[in-house]
Amino acid sequence: MMKHLLSKTNRGVLEHFARTRVLLGFDFDGTLAPIVADPRAVRLRRRTRRLLRVVAERYPCAVISGRARSDVLARLDGIPVTAVVGSHGLEPNPNRSRLRRRVRPWVRMLHERLDSLSGVVIEDKGVSVAVHYRGAPQKSQTRNAVLAAAAALGTGVRVVPSRLVVDLLPDVASHKGVALRQLRAQVADTAVYVGDDASDEDVFNMNEPGRLLSIRVGRRRDSAASYFLRTQGEVDDLLEELVRLRNSSRGLSA
Repeated sequence: MMKHLLSKTNRGVLEHFARTRVLLGFDFDGTLAPIVADPRAVRLRRRTRRLLRVVAERYPCAVISGRARSDVLARLDGIPVTAVVGSHGLEPNPNRSRLRRRVRPWVRMLHERLDSLSGVVIEDKGVSVAVHYRGAPQKSQTRNAVLAAAAALGTGVRVVPSRLVVDLLPDVASHKGVALRQLRAQVADTAVYVGDDASDEDVFNMNEPGRLLSIRVGRRRDSAASYFLRTQGEVDDLLEELVRLRNSSRGLSA
């Protein structure tokens, strides 16, 4: 059963992890930045940007997103995070050219099947594709059409349905959980991860008590996360608490 992380009862769990050699991992959309109607307009709030910069100076931090890595880097713009992972764990990748060759035909085929649908945007992310349907007037029917188009691509495609978007990735042995585990092995002993969407369940399902603190933005009964934040806005409260725990003598005014 998920518990509210920032309640008085549970804050001690966060304090325990903050005292360890810990890596902080964050999804981007819906976690560090609020969801907006146009995915291209997503950005960090001013307070979040300020807090994340301070947190990244005190802890190794990773942003692990479904967005293309170059896209996330541009939106972080100078925040000194330790690592940025894109395309649900696929970027950076030494086999990028090979993956790109696999994905390129998908883009053409998806346009052929979906361009006639209102409100659908096909985003070519290089090593993956995202099909957005936030602007579709009939979202359920459009989602079904997108999933049917994905199935028509044949084998070797990993389908990741998320909030009003379907991501299509080469079916290789990598996802957000793999990325977090690899980064933790390089810089830390434990990890705290915060996410809000279906792809973040790849991290939450790692089930590593004592080594991983899993936090979901928004409570869901079917999530494998152990803790939750009530809203995306509480991410700022979490960041502020992390600063306080690591450097309480200096503090931080909100």
